[in-house]
Amino acid sequence: MLFTIRSVDKTGALRTDSLDAPSRELASKMAVERGLRVLSITGGSSLGWPGLRKRKSDFPVGQFSQELLTLLNAGLALVESIETLNEKETRAERKDILGKLVADLFRGSSLSNALAQFPNTFPPLFVATVRASERTGGLPEALEKYVAYQSQLDTVKKKIVSASIYPVLLMVAGTLVIAFLMGYVVPKFAKIFEDLGGEVPWMSRLLIQWGHFAQDYGLVLLVAIAGAIVSLGIWIARPQTPARIVQALQKMPALGERIRVYQLARFYRSLGMLLRGGMPAVASLELVSDLLPGALSKQLAIATKMIREGAPFSQAMEKTGLTTAVSARMLRVGERTGQMGEMMERIALFYDSEISQWIDWFVKLFEPLLMAFIGLVIGFIVVVMYFPIFELAGSIR
Repeated sequence: MLFTIRSVDKTGALRTDSLDAPSRELASKMAVERGLRVLSITGGSSLGWPGLRKRKSDFPVGQFSQELLTLLNAGLALVESIETLNEKETRAERKDILGKLVADLFRGSSLSNALAQFPNTFPPLFVATVRASERTGGLPEALEKYVAYQSQLDTVKKKIVSASIYPVLLMVAGTLVIAFLMGYVVPKFAKIFEDLGGEVPWMSRLLIQWGHFAQDYGLVLLVAIAGAIVSLGIWIARPQTPARIVQALQKMPALGERIRVYQLARFYRSLGMLLRGGMPAVASLELVSDLLPGALSKQLAIATKMIREGAPFSQAMEKTGLTTAVSARMLRVGERTGQMGEMMERIALFYDSEISQWIDWFVKLFEPLLMAFIGLVIGFIVVVMYFPIFELAGSIR
C-alpha cells in the first residue's frame, strides 16, 4: 500500500514523501529509520466494501493524556508512568498499544516517535504537541494544554449533539407516524370509500389511489424503502460524504457562516496550542491545514505562503478571508504583544461563545417550527381521509 508521509527532517524542514509499506505502522517505522519525525500519514487502502472508511482505533487519547499527566505530576518517570497505565489496562487492543510504546521507549526512541507509529490512534496534533514539548522539556505542561484543548472541543461538540437530539427524535417520530398513516390507515380507508361509492373530492381521490397502490404493491414499496435506507447508509459512510454535506450546508446564508466560524474556532485553538508549545508558525500552519476543508484550506495555503515570504500574520489571515472583524483586531494585538498563541486561544473561546449562543437561539426557533410542520402534515392527511365521510354525512342529512 502507498502512504503519503508528512514529516520533519534533521534540518527542521517540512517534507512530504510517499512510501510503499504493508501497513501504516511499518510505513511510520521506515520513515523514523530514515531520520524523519513523522507528523501525519495518509493514504493506503484496506479490504472491504468500497468507499467505506477504515475503522479507527478506539484508544481514548484524552483519557490517556489526563492519566499520564497525573502520574507525571505525582513524580513518576515517563516510562514508569506508561508501564503503570499498561498494567491497569484490561482491553487487549489498548494494552498492545501501550506495550509497544513502552518497548519503543526502552529502545531509546522519543515519545513523539513512538506515538507517530500509531497514526490511527494518536492524531497528528497530539504527536506534534508532544514533539514540541520534547524540545523544552515541558511534557506535563504540553499534556495539560492538550487536555484543556480536548475538553474545550468536547464541550462544543456536546453542545451541538445535545441540541440536535430532540429535533432528530421529533423528525423520526413524525416520519413513522406519517408512514403508518400512508402505509396502513390510508389503504384501509381506500377500501371503505370504494365500497361507499359516490363522488369524493379530488384530494381524497388521490389519497384513495395511493391506498390502492400501497395495498397492491406493498412488498415492492418495502423493498424499495429498505434499498433506499441501505443506499443512504453506504453513501453516508463514504469518506467524501461529510465534506460534501458541509459544502452544501455552507451555501445556506445563515448556517454557512456559523459553520465557517466553528471551523475557524477549531483551527485557531489548534494553532494557538502549537505556537504556545514552541513550534514555528509556518510548521504549525502546515500541520493544522487539514482542519480546514475545501476553500478554507486553499485560503490557508495562500496565507502560509504570504507568511513564509515575510507578511505579518494578521495581514495574511485577513487578506485570505480567515478572520472576522473581531479576530482580525485580536490578531493585531497579539502581534504587538508577542502573545500570538494565547491570543489565538482567546479568539477560539470568543467563537465558541458566539456559536453556543447561536445554537441556543436556533433550537428555540427550530423546534416549534418543526413540530408545527409535522402537525400540519399529519393533520392534512387525517382531514383528507375523513373528508368523504363528512360529505357522506352531509348528504344523509
